[in-house]
Amino acid sequence: MPKYQLRPQGDFPAAGLVRRFAAIFYDFLLCVALLMVVTLIYQQVVLRLIYGGERLRQLADQGALSGDPLLSTLLVFALFGFFAKFWTHNGQTLGMQVWGIRVQNKDGSAISLWQALLRFVIAIGSWLVLGLGFFWSLWDKQKRTWHDIYSETQVVRIPKDAHKK
Repeated sequence: MPKYQLRPQGDFPAAGLVRRFAAIFYDFLLCVALLMVVTLIYQQVVLRLIYGGERLRQLADQGALSGDPLLSTLLVFALFGFFAKFWTHNGQTLGMQVWGIRVQNKDGSAISLWQALLRFVIAIGSWLVLGLGFFWSLWDKQKRTWHDIYSETQVVRIPKDAHKK
């Protein structure tokens, strides 16, 4: 599949850690809402069709719905779908749009689905080690995090006036 160039184009500086964390917080709020909707649909539509309302209520009261591996899998897929859609199409999640940053290849093109998957998985690992993968950008000369390095992508700051060009 051919790569397409993101707009605006230019040689933009690397995004700093504070701006990245601000975008992450914004996206975190959106992801919480997404997870709530997916859970609601799964438990109140899918499971209700399978078990019926009364049996579903009994299962919930017994705590049998906690730790459902199918729901956990759906939630991970929903999160990946959220990030993959935005990253591979315009390089920006909603939080990244607000904070003026974008993920891209070094040539300014949109990242691939494979790169999005690598970013997603490595970013989770970065959080699991207390954010070390993110703080790595403080020592990296190009301000790259672990998921930037492994997915061969970069996060850049887009100046506000760049959209007018």
